[in-house]
Amino acid sequence: MKKRVRDKDRSYWVKKAQEVFNQWIRLRDDKQPCISCGTRGPCQFHAGHYKTAGGHPELRFEPLNVHKQCAQCNNFKSGAIDQYRPRLIYRIGADNVKWLEGPHPPSKLTIDDLKGIIKDCKAKIKKESEHESNTEIREAKEDY
Repeated sequence: MKKRVRDKDRSYWVKKAQEVFNQWIRLRDDKQPCISCGTRGPCQFHAGHYKTAGGHPELRFEPLNVHKQCAQCNNFKSGAIDQYRPRLIYRIGADNVKWLEGPHPPSKLTIDDLKGIIKDCKAKIKKESEHESNTEIREAKEDY
C-alpha cells in the first residue's frame, strides 16, 4: 500500500495497532498460563479478548480485557469465556471484571489515537524486553 493512501486508511492503522498491542500482551503475560484452560504449552498463544473486539470495540485496546490465551481456547472454543471469567476475576479482581462488563460509551479511535497506541505499546515491549534481558544476565551471573 502506498504511504500516502496508508496514512489515511484507518483500517490499516487498527490492524497495525492490534498487532503491536497483541505482541505486548503476549510479552506481558509470558510467564502466565492460558487465561482460560491454564495450559502453559507448548502451543501457540494469542492475545485473547474477554469482551470481543467486534462486539466491544471500545475495549479492543484495554489491557484489562486482553490476556494470553492458547490458540485452542481462542480459536476453537470461542474464547472459552466460561473458563476465562473465573480466572480473570482471580487475576484482575471482581471490581475490574464488573467494570469490563460495562456499560461503556462508544469510542471511535482516530488514526492519531491508533498511532499513539502503537508508540506506547512499542515502548512497553522495549521495556519488557530490556527487563527480560537484564533478568537473564543476572541469572547467568548467579550460575557462576
